[in-house]
Formats: sequence, structure tokens, C-alpha cells
Amino acid sequence: MNIHSITIEVAGADDIQPAESFYRNALALGDLVGVQVATQPSSGFRGFAPSLILAQPDDVDAVVARALAAGARTLKPVAKSLWGYGGSLLAPDGTAWQVASANKTATGPATGDVEAVVLLLGVDSVKASKRCYQEHGLVVAKSFPAYVEFDSGAIKLALYKRAALAKQLGCDPAGSGSHRLTVVGDEEFTDLDGYSWVGVERPILNRQA
Repeated sequence: MNIHSITIEVAGADDIQPAESFYRNALALGDLVGVQVATQPSSGFRGFAPSLILAQPDDVDAVVARALAAGARTLKPVAKSLWGYGGSLLAPDGTAWQVASANKTATGPATGDVEAVVLLLGVDSVKASKRCYQEHGLVVAKSFPAYVEFDSGAIKLALYKRAALAKQLGCDPAGSGSHRLTVVGDEEFTDLDGYSWVGVERPILNRQA
């Protein structure tokens, strides 16, 4: 099973156009991210974070600079880490994003290309959620006790414990209500942690409630 896109919910109809502009222009995600008006309330951390994987540290700096200029806020400043170079930010609509490169130092010129988009889901049990997604046809690409990644098409799916994901992002893990996220894949279901999926037969990109 594949992920074709994700749809992020915003507070009201007036927030649709700014959010679409942010994702298309600041993050250059094209049709991978759609926007719709929220139908249920939420507060605090929504439990997930899409991650942009870029080729070079200079690419990370450029994307983060565009995002901040377009109204995003820094959650964790860009820096070198054990795994590479990156940081996290809060989009104007309240969605936490991670921007990173596997390279700590430049190995070539910046290209501006997004190498991968990974949807990081904070879950109650990585083991149970892994089994749930395998039952729905997702193929495991990497598997560790605290992290699982699936080969899921245009957007990769990865599972973390919710608190661990919040710590990685540099935000408070507390939150309640709707995730304000819908995953557009090959079938419709709701996972163990309440993340909603819809099939490609019922696309919801850029739809107002």
C-alpha cells in the first residue's frame, strides 16, 4: 500500500489559501500536501510531523529560511546532530515539520531538491502499530524497537513513540482532539492511534468543509 499525499486541516476557510501558499512555495511540496478546513477541534501537539529530507545542509538552510519568512516559527534550531543536519519548525497552521539532510557538511552544491518526504507518526505502541500497518499491506523498510519505517510510495511512513517524537521536534508532547491529518493512500481505515486514511478513489486535496 502506498501514500500518495497528505491533507492537513486548518482552522477556517480564511486559512486555506495561506496554508496552500506556504506548502507550495515555502516548502515546495506541490501536490503532496493538500489543505481542508478542520471539522473537529484540537489543541497542542497533534502527534505527527512530516519530515523533508534534502541533499545538502545548504538546502536545509534555504528551506528553513523560506519557511520562517513565510510565517513559520522555530521549534528546534538547525544544527549538526548524530544523524546529520537539520531542525524543526511550526508551520503557520500549527503543524510541526522537520527539515533535515543526512549530510552534516556539504558534499556537493545545493540543488533545492527534496529527496524524500517522511510522515512521522507518534504512536502509543510502535510494535502494535507496526503490526497494524503490516496487516494493511505496508512493507517494512527499516525496523528497530523504537522506530519503524515503511516503503510507502511518494511519502514514506515512519513510527515513533509520541513522547519521543515530540522530544525530537523540541515541542511539548501534550495535546488533545483531532490529529488534523488525513493520509491519502490506497484504502480507507483508521489506525490504532486515530490517524485517518482515505483511498485515492475519494481524494480530499484542497477541499473546504
